[in-house]
Amino acid sequence: MKKNRVVLILSLMAFSNTLLAQTKLSLKECIEYGLKNNGNVRLGKIKEGVATQQAREALAGYLPQVNASGALDDNIKLQSTVLPASFTGGTEDVRVALGTKYSTNVSAQAEQVIFDQALLTGLKANKPNLKNAELNSQNIKESIIYNVANDYYQVFVTTQQIDLLKDNLDKTRQILGTLQLQLDNGVIKKVDYDRTKVSLNNIQSQLTLAENNLSLAENQLKLDMGMPMAENIELTDNPLSKPFQVYQPGAFDPGNLTAYKSQQVTMQLQNIEKDRIRAGYLPKLSVYGRYGMQALGNSLGASWGNWFGFGAIGLKLNIPIFDSFKRDAQYRQADLNLMTQQEQLKLNMQNYEFQNKNATTQLQKARLNLANDEANVTLAKEVYDVTTLQYKGGTIPLSDLLNAETSYKEAQSNYINSMLSYYQAQLGIEQSQGSLLTFYSELP
Repeated sequence: MKKNRVVLILSLMAFSNTLLAQTKLSLKECIEYGLKNNGNVRLGKIKEGVATQQAREALAGYLPQVNASGALDDNIKLQSTVLPASFTGGTEDVRVALGTKYSTNVSAQAEQVIFDQALLTGLKANKPNLKNAELNSQNIKESIIYNVANDYYQVFVTTQQIDLLKDNLDKTRQILGTLQLQLDNGVIKKVDYDRTKVSLNNIQSQLTLAENNLSLAENQLKLDMGMPMAENIELTDNPLSKPFQVYQPGAFDPGNLTAYKSQQVTMQLQNIEKDRIRAGYLPKLSVYGRYGMQALGNSLGASWGNWFGFGAIGLKLNIPIFDSFKRDAQYRQADLNLMTQQEQLKLNMQNYEFQNKNATTQLQKARLNLANDEANVTLAKEVYDVTTLQYKGGTIPLSDLLNAETSYKEAQSNYINSMLSYYQAQLGIEQSQGSLLTFYSELP
C-alpha cells in the first residue's frame, strides 16, 4: 500500500512538471513554427495542389479519349416503313416492319485531337496558374511573418510595461509607508496620505490590466503560430535588451511585392484567355476509331448467340461558321476585363508607393520619438529620485512629489509605446517593400 502511494506521488509530480514545462522560442523559432503549423499554410498548399490538378485536366483535353457504350433494346413495337409498288413488282405499296424484337449493341471509340488551337492556347495557362498558387502561398507566409513578429514584440513590450509598473508600485508603497508614519505623528494631513493611496490603487489597476493584456498578447501569438492554447511558452532573445540599431530601408521596388507579382500573373492569364477565345474561330480536327459488336434476334437468348462486329476509322473536322456573335461577346468581355486589371494595377501602384512613403515616415518618426522618450525617461527618473529625497528631507510639499511621480510614469508609458511603434514601423516598411521573407531569413 505504501509503495502504491509513492508511485502515485511520483506520477503526480511528473505530470505537474510536464504541465509547468515551457517551450523556449526565439523570434525566428516562433516564425518557423508558424510557417509549419498555421492552418493558412496548409490551405495554401491545398490550393497549389488544386492548380496542379487543373494543369493535368487541361492537358488531358489534348490526349486520347476512349469511351465505351452499350445498349440493350426491347423493341416492343417495331418501326414500320413502306416499300413502293415498283420495288416489289406489285400494284400497291407494301408496309413492312423492319428489325428484330431484341437488339444489343456494345462499342468502344478512341479519339485523338490533331489540331485544336483553343486547347493549345489553354495549355499556356498551366504555368501561370501554378505560379499564382505559389504566390498565394508566399503571401500567406509573409502575413504569418508579420503577425507573429508583431505579436512577439507586443509580448515583450507588455512585459516591460509590467516590470515598470511593479517598480512604480514598490516605490509608491515605500512613500505610503513614510506617509503612514508621518500621519501617525500628526506631521501631515490624512488627505495627503489618501492622495498617495489613490495613486497606489491606480498603479495596481494598471498592473492588473497590463497582466491581462500580456495574457491576451501571448494567446494571440499562439493563434498566429498555430500553437495549442494550452502550450506553455517562454520567449527568449528579448529585443528590448539590445541597443536599438538604426534601420536603413532599401530602395522601393514594386516588383518585389507579392501582390504586384500576382497581378502581373493575373493579367498574363487574361491575355491567354483572350487568345483562347479567338482561337475558337479556327477549325478543329481529330481522328477517331470505333469498333463494336451487335446482336439481333426475336428472343433474348437467341439474339446473344448471334453476334457480329462492325468498325470504322475516320477524320472529324469541325468548322465554326456562325454562333450569333457569342464568341465575339466573350472576347470583348475578356478584353474589358484585361483593361480593368490594367487600370487596377495603376491604382495599386499608387497605393504601393503611398504605403511605402507612409511606412518610411512612420519609421523616421518612431525613431525620433524613441530617442526622445528614452532620454525623457532618464531625466524624469532623476527628477523623481531627487524629489523623493527632498520630500523625505521635508524641504518640499507632497504635491511636488506626486507631480514628479506622475511625470515619471507618463514618461515610462510614452517610452513603452514608442518601443512598440518602432518595431511596428520596422515591420511595416519590410511589408511595404516586400522583404518580409528576407527579414525572417536574416534573423539570428
